[in-house]
Amino acid sequence: MPQIRPISELRNTNEISALCHSSTEPVFITKNGYGDLVVMSMENYERQQTMLELYKKLGEAETNLSNSGKLLDGSDVFRGVERKICQIT
Repeated sequence: MPQIRPISELRNTNEISALCHSSTEPVFITKNGYGDLVVMSMENYERQQTMLELYKKLGEAETNLSNSGKLLDGSDVFRGVERKICQIT
């Protein structure tokens, strides 16, 4: 369940920090009864950004597949990657 706190509670930074670290949900900060800010731990922010990047790449892959209609064999791809890695080392 999302945490909603008034902006006045930002004065107690330790409490807000503990709240952000104890939950995977962001803390919503209101000002005059309206949404104003969202606060979350760095760990959760980085996890969220990683997931967004993954979704973006998956979307691009689906678009490429639907445009080209060509699908590569997985074992061929892994052999090619392995050859490239062996050339580097």
